[in-house]
Amino acid sequence: MRIASIVGARPQFIKLAPISQAIKELDNHLEHTIVHTGQHYDPSMSQAIFDGLQIPTPDFNLGVGSASHGAQTGEMIAGLEKILQQQRPDVVLVYGDTNSTLAGALAAVKIGIKVAHLESGLRSFNRQMPEEINRIAADHISDLLLAPTETAMGHLADEGLSGRSVLVGDVMTDVCFQVRDNILDGSPRVPNSSEYPAKYLLATLHRAENTDDPVLLRRWLQALQNLDRDVVLVAHPRLVAKAADAGIEIQCGAVRAIEPLPYHQLVATVLDSDGVITDSGGLQKEAFLLGKLCTTMRRETEWVETLDNSWNVLASQPSELQNLVNRPVPTAHRVPYYGSGDAAEKSVQLLRETFK
Repeated sequence: MRIASIVGARPQFIKLAPISQAIKELDNHLEHTIVHTGQHYDPSMSQAIFDGLQIPTPDFNLGVGSASHGAQTGEMIAGLEKILQQQRPDVVLVYGDTNSTLAGALAAVKIGIKVAHLESGLRSFNRQMPEEINRIAADHISDLLLAPTETAMGHLADEGLSGRSVLVGDVMTDVCFQVRDNILDGSPRVPNSSEYPAKYLLATLHRAENTDDPVLLRRWLQALQNLDRDVVLVAHPRLVAKAADAGIEIQCGAVRAIEPLPYHQLVATVLDSDGVITDSGGLQKEAFLLGKLCTTMRRETEWVETLDNSWNVLASQPSELQNLVNRPVPTAHRVPYYGSGDAAEKSVQLLRETFK
């Protein structure tokens, strides 16, 4: 049986790691082809993740780079179609909600190849988000929907998709727990951590809705810079480019900017922090899994479970940030909404059973 994984962005590389490992461990007769669209091409966002999580080198790399949504997705579809026609896998596995997800699903289904969508059923109910359109379209054209949570299963049922949906848990939990345990067992933590403030909040800021408008970007950065606590800001290439275009200084006031970190170092940085401020979907969840207070710079979240008992709260306006980051840490138990760390194994077993 032949499985083709199509990935293109940092969160997808992280999800690919346990899937790739599960394929190797479960069945010697499974062939796994990895196609990298090149959506994230910065070494810190791409190659460092593959190296750090010991993911096999992609068999193909389209190298599409950055472009408008339509141009980027179209170039991906054209390139993927050629590869899939040549390889003819039994199933194409797409991950998450990026342009690579949509392009992979469309390229496969158009030439009669089955599609499975990992992390299906997430909804923000905000159609202004490109990711929302990508995930909805991918769900509706896929043959197997691998859902991370009961909430996601409910969304799929509401859209008439329950017949091809299966609850497997969240593969990001698999990776996060494995890396956390390695860190706690004594593996190297953060390089130059002695240069970090003794106490700090970890922040990321990169979503289009927060960075494309220079006025709003300036307001979010100023809100971070004006906090009464030290902030270590992991500066995504998108943030760096948008801030430079707008003439906005990133490192100022409370903010110390650092380059993107390999995944295990990011987890270590979260563990060492006093909390997280982010607009990333993945980091919200990782903060929850690692027991860290999170403040999310968005009006909505797909990971609604993280809002339980205020472990995560939404900051819809920059002016709300100061009060929210200083709220008390909850004492309530965190329910294991995202599984116990075996989602990748369950997913690969389902691929084998469904498409063999």
